[in-house]
Amino acid sequence: MQRTPTLMRRNMLQAATALALCGASIVTTAHAHDFRAGQLVIDHPYATPSLTGTPNGAAYFRSIRNRGTAPDRLVSASTAVAERVELHEMTTEGNIMRMREVPAIDLPAGQEVQLRHGQRYHLMLINLRQPLKVGDRFDLTLKFEKAGETTVKAWVQQPRAGSSQSTHADHKH
Repeated sequence: MQRTPTLMRRNMLQAATALALCGASIVTTAHAHDFRAGQLVIDHPYATPSLTGTPNGAAYFRSIRNRGTAPDRLVSASTAVAERVELHEMTTEGNIMRMREVPAIDLPAGQEVQLRHGQRYHLMLINLRQPLKVGDRFDLTLKFEKAGETTVKAWVQQPRAGSSQSTHADHKH
């Protein structure tokens, strides 16, 4: 079958349109995992899979960015997948890693606070109602001192290779 210039142009236009739509969906997907609460941007909420036989899990964020001119604080969180959620800070004293509950996580004006796996802060999911498995998604409600309350969708995913998988699940309460 011989292609005419008109048919070839139409096929090229269709291919270009498909490529543009594909690119647009990639851009949309990249930003679809950000959530906003006032001047706060909650970037990529996620949790790690729970370890077999352990009652607790952990949730994280790539970051929380405060785009405002006033500081704010994350003061609490809740989810249906756990009995309660605690805000935790991890510190290292000598060679010993310690985790403790904190009353709030400060979010300075114009700054970004990372709550990534292996970083200083995370959310502890206490007494999970079901195991967290890779691919699961669940709602996580965050309460901020000034920005109020917002619900985000957390995705359960395996930490990247090379990141230390601390045993948050072994945390005793």
